[in-house]
Amino acid sequence: GYLAGQFLRIQKQLLRCMPRYSPRFGMRLSRACVKRTTSVTGTLNTIYVYHSIKTICFNTINKFCFREMDLLMMPSNCGTLRLVQWPLFLLTSKIMLANDYASDCKDSQKELWHRISKDEYMAYAVKECYYSAERILKSIVDGEGKLWVDRLFQYLNESIGRDSLLVTINLKKLQLVQSRLTGLTGLLIRDETADRKAGVTKALRELYEVVTHEFLAPNLREEFDTWQLLLRARNDGRLFSNILWPNDLEMKEQVKRLHLLLTVKDSAANIPKNLEAQRRLQFFTNSLFMDMPEAKPVSEMIPFCVFTPYYSETVLYSMSELCVDNEDGISILFYLQKIFPDEWANFLERIGRGESSEEDFKESPSDTLELRFWVSYRGQTLARTVRGMMYYRRALMLQSYLEKRYLGGIEDGYSALEYIDTQGYQLSPDARAQADLKFTYVVSCQIYGQQKQRKAPEAADIALLLQRNEALRVAFIHEEDGVSSDGQAIKEYHSKLVKADIHGKDQEIYSIKLPGNPKLGEGKPENQNHAIIFTRGDAIQTIDMNQDNYLEEAMKVRNLLEEFRGNHGIRYPTILGVREHVFTGSVSSLASFMSKQETSFVTLGQRVLAYLKVRMHYGHPDVFDRIFHITRGGISKASRVINISEDIYAGFNSTLRQGNITHHEYIQVGKGRDVGLNQIALFEGKVAGGNGEQVLSRDVYRLGQLFDFFRMLTFFYTTVGYYVCTMMTVLTVYIFLYGRVYLALSGLDHSISRQARFLGNTALDAALNAQFLVQIGVFTAVPMIMGFILELGLMKVAPFVSLETYFYRVTRDHVFML
Repeated sequence: GYLAGQFLRIQKQLLRCMPRYSPRFGMRLSRACVKRTTSVTGTLNTIYVYHSIKTICFNTINKFCFREMDLLMMPSNCGTLRLVQWPLFLLTSKIMLANDYASDCKDSQKELWHRISKDEYMAYAVKECYYSAERILKSIVDGEGKLWVDRLFQYLNESIGRDSLLVTINLKKLQLVQSRLTGLTGLLIRDETADRKAGVTKALRELYEVVTHEFLAPNLREEFDTWQLLLRARNDGRLFSNILWPNDLEMKEQVKRLHLLLTVKDSAANIPKNLEAQRRLQFFTNSLFMDMPEAKPVSEMIPFCVFTPYYSETVLYSMSELCVDNEDGISILFYLQKIFPDEWANFLERIGRGESSEEDFKESPSDTLELRFWVSYRGQTLARTVRGMMYYRRALMLQSYLEKRYLGGIEDGYSALEYIDTQGYQLSPDARAQADLKFTYVVSCQIYGQQKQRKAPEAADIALLLQRNEALRVAFIHEEDGVSSDGQAIKEYHSKLVKADIHGKDQEIYSIKLPGNPKLGEGKPENQNHAIIFTRGDAIQTIDMNQDNYLEEAMKVRNLLEEFRGNHGIRYPTILGVREHVFTGSVSSLASFMSKQETSFVTLGQRVLAYLKVRMHYGHPDVFDRIFHITRGGISKASRVINISEDIYAGFNSTLRQGNITHHEYIQVGKGRDVGLNQIALFEGKVAGGNGEQVLSRDVYRLGQLFDFFRMLTFFYTTVGYYVCTMMTVLTVYIFLYGRVYLALSGLDHSISRQARFLGNTALDAALNAQFLVQIGVFTAVPMIMGFILELGLMKVAPFVSLETYFYRVTRDHVFML
């Protein structure tokens, strides 16, 4: 119910406030703009954005089935119907309830309509059902049948105007009329065949009999029975014999809407059923009401680049990897089918298959490739990251396309249906060119050249990604044998940037000769450093290989980039912090613990640190001021050992050079985390070990020297001090527990307690018992629990315990002390 309310909220805002969503203002919405009048162009822009998010972002990743797509479809409201059409999920089951009201009605027409109108959307559903039925019946019949339909609705309209509808019809037969009309629309939504045309003729005659002899009042029934023209057509078998099948797009959509309106009984609270789709819709809805800067047009926005380092991780799962069983006898495909059953069913529906096995997919190369991508999009793969980041380009193409349409409007020769075609923008040369000018995506595949030489499957998969994403660029280090000036054989190294040409082959764009082997320090920073020269634009977003993005969030990237021009204190921002959502939290209980910990850190922790001006760069997907950082040492320090946690040193570097780091929560990017106990322990060990190395670094020393007293204390507790205090806490707990064991086994506990009771001294008992609340980590977990209550609700947070808090404390403390 909450999701339905939120979705309704955004639907109303987007429809009514679309003048605020002009290309000049981007996704900026406010409550004050609710009262503004909706223009035709503004409404169509709204529908275009909504359909693009729904179709591209959800259907292509199988969050929705086709039925849910139809229920969530926002009508164009540009047809001949004389009312506003809302998405069907808001109108589901309303016709059934209205029928119940009508069957039980013993009052006048006004009182019945007043009861129906108490539910605004029930009134919309009743009106749409009536007008749609009238239009569809008039469009599919001719001759005597059309005369009957015209006169029938003439009588009904006159009765409605005179408030005498209850005298004209028998409301108790309304459900019978609905059943006949449902059977008729059930045939019309299918493709035209001779048998179905005969079935429509039969359904119309049954509808005629029910309406004429049971639904209408006796006087109208007698009039229709004595109408000679109609009587001869019935006797000759010509009545409804010629069916005009609804073949135009607008009429077919109208028939489908009417059929769903009459048949769907689902509650709006259950649409969509996919929990991830609900979460994304909920966050997107809430974010539109947060404070964000107004976005510039695409032609005036800040150009930016997305940058991802890759070494040898999984790019795309192969069929052999999907089907092979592990030691427990479970394959990857079988596992994903069980944890994503609804998405698997939607995937089979999208590719036109029923229940299929792995062998069935091998018969079709195209379906095999689709299956590989479906699985890869649910793992922590490079394919998932590339797909997510390329949503930026799609969003900019869409926004640029809408800007052009907004300036010219429908007067440019487009029909209303062509105007809201969700595929048109991808074919627009102007929109594609504008997006390519403002967005670049570079993946630094350090050993891609070596993978190609040994024909590794990763190289073929990367080439496939290049072919499917024309704006994708791959940077790598190329090694070749050379000869020095004195005739000795040497290794030459080149940093190269390639893209896919029109034939799908690698086309070299740039090649830069390096003075030597660039792999001198830590792998990931060096991977970024050799390729950062290929980035362009004024901003750069660093993205890890295990991240994801969403189209609805990419729509807000222009607003985010405007933060660089905003007022955030004395200085302009140099790093924009962005919220992360850990999408691996549903895999297991351990993954859920990891997800909760990450959520508390990237939301509660980051917003407080940014306010106190001690937030550093703790990971991705932060956005850097590219010019500021490449002229001040870059974004990745790569010294071995000392720069294990290379991310935070970018924040140190920016702060030491008078930078300003902010945090923004109206936009989010997906993030994958470790899901196994050993993997989580290793990751926590890496973080804690990196912090231990930070204690020895000159960056922390300089920050401590330059910070004022209060900022220094805050910085201490949020970096090195956190681990020092945790270490002291854990050691104290161990000492206390061993001390209690010693007191109990030696008998001193009993004697000390007896002596204390004799003397009336209860201080020792109070000291021994008060520690338990602190020991289990309740106090440290209170901010996190309160944050989850505000975002998720009390019922979802109630099962949460502080076990993970203690788990991470012990793990981090152990590695930090090492």
